[in-house]
Amino acid sequence: MPSPLSPIRRDNAKGVTFLVAGVAVFSVQDLILKLLSDAYPLHQAMVFRSLTAIPFLLLLVRAEGGLHRLFTPGTGAMIRRGGIMFLAYTCYYIALPALPMATTVALYFSAPLFITLLSVLVLGESVGPRRWGALVAGFAGVILMLRPGTGVFEWAALLPVLSGFTYALSMISARRLGTTETAAALAFWGNAVFLAAALVMSAILGSGAFGHEAHPSLAFLLRGWAMPTPGDAALMMACGLIAALGLTFLTQAYRIAQASVVTPFEYTGLIWSVLYGWVFWQQWPDSTGWAGIAIIIGAGLYVLWRDGAPGPQPG
Repeated sequence: MPSPLSPIRRDNAKGVTFLVAGVAVFSVQDLILKLLSDAYPLHQAMVFRSLTAIPFLLLLVRAEGGLHRLFTPGTGAMIRRGGIMFLAYTCYYIALPALPMATTVALYFSAPLFITLLSVLVLGESVGPRRWGALVAGFAGVILMLRPGTGVFEWAALLPVLSGFTYALSMISARRLGTTETAAALAFWGNAVFLAAALVMSAILGSGAFGHEAHPSLAFLLRGWAMPTPGDAALMMACGLIAALGLTFLTQAYRIAQASVVTPFEYTGLIWSVLYGWVFWQQWPDSTGWAGIAIIIGAGLYVLWRDGAPGPQPG
């Protein structure tokens, strides 16, 4: 049985700093993947990323209690959670080529709403009428951004919503595993599942036999491997370093500060997504998009404030 972790001194100000830095670091990974998505497949980028992340995650595991924490009675559950996380982030990443970054991130931030809903359905927690109202409003914002039945509806917009839902499932699992497992161990096994799944996908799809789809999301998923330029290979590998560094910042944020204090700052990710979308692709949300973003964020912040529960952490 793993020994308990040493007590951590609470410092909300430093926790917020670590969290904002972690979100900023992870937003660079989104930018890199979107930039690479028109030339390489996601599974190739994930192999480079996951291999690069392994040594950094092992160092993090060692610092957070020792390598023995990777092998506990909960290892199987951590691996299963890694499978859910793989589905969550695959949906998120393949949405990036087809949607503006701000839209992808905003729809993904439906995750706190799903977390609250699943906490009722799965964990049996109670939710009052005001939080139910916030949930309804938040999902109304999601529908507003999806724009079903209109000429501008894009089916790929369903992907970050599915990502938010599956991420919420993983967070419900983490609530249970978090009592006995470290965040670093959870991240390591999540990365291990990413690597294994990406290798399987590469074996099936790497030849390019299925890579003839015109839709950018499907092309990013099914395209065959391509020989990367040195610069592009470095960018793929940088995603591994980004994931390890970002995880370190986020883990430290939640270790030294109250979750209810730092979690709202997860939404700073939307600032970066709007900025990158404008700088690199001259994309700017229209009035309907801004309205949906405001409703989703407002509802999510209210739910997080009432719950004090962790929100979505980029992967």
